[in-house]
Amino acid sequence: MSAKLLTLARDLQRRKARERQQLFVCEGVRATEELMRSPLDLHGVLISPALLGAARGAALREAIDARGIAALELDEADFASAASTDAPQGVLAIGAIPEMTVESLALPSRARLLVLDAVQDPGNAGTMLRTSAALGASATLAAPGTVDLWNAKVVRSAMGALFHYPALAVSWSDLDTLLASNDIPLWGADVAGQPIETIAPPTSVALAVGNEGAGLSDDARSRCARLVGISLAPEIESLNVAVAAGILLHHFRE
Repeated sequence: MSAKLLTLARDLQRRKARERQQLFVCEGVRATEELMRSPLDLHGVLISPALLGAARGAALREAIDARGIAALELDEADFASAASTDAPQGVLAIGAIPEMTVESLALPSRARLLVLDAVQDPGNAGTMLRTSAALGASATLAAPGTVDLWNAKVVRSAMGALFHYPALAVSWSDLDTLLASNDIPLWGADVAGQPIETIAPPTSVALAVGNEGAGLSDDARSRCARLVGISLAPEIESLNVAVAAGILLHHFRE
């Protein structure tokens, strides 16, 4: 079993493999600690000598052994062949992607949804997942063209949010059905949109944020009931999408 963990971890660098196996890779000490505290199943762990050099590495190794989780010790070269991030700190865990569908989402009467519209940067996606969870959003939905939410760099940037918080990829038709059945309007974040501070938060809302370079897609724009923006200093053209999403979500939280 342990000998196959390295091959599996290498394979899970590919999105198709993650979707087929319904498994993902979690890299780094803190992210692995969060995964071990979550309800998700652990399939196994890869370890390199660098783990004991991390501040909490020895304690994490003891916790892995105490749980009876399959662990494979590797040299630095083999370990690096399975890692996607630059500094994985000597530990790489393989976890089970939670079973989740649009139909399984239980939305409150005052729903707040974040829709990622072709967001490509894993760091931005992970940051927005963490931010939306922290600000009480009901779920984050990845529309077509968005980076895989279970990409290792997204998982690490989300800092454990994915292990506790509803987030999943959706088609436009599934999103349409979800919003219509729950009477939730879709608003789009746009630099030319109405300043958010002039608008009272609606009872429920889904906020679509677009691609880092192109902004909202035509698919998203055609579905938006209104476009909203953030008042900026005149010499600043726009904000990073993750920063903008955080500001808008905080406003909707009021």
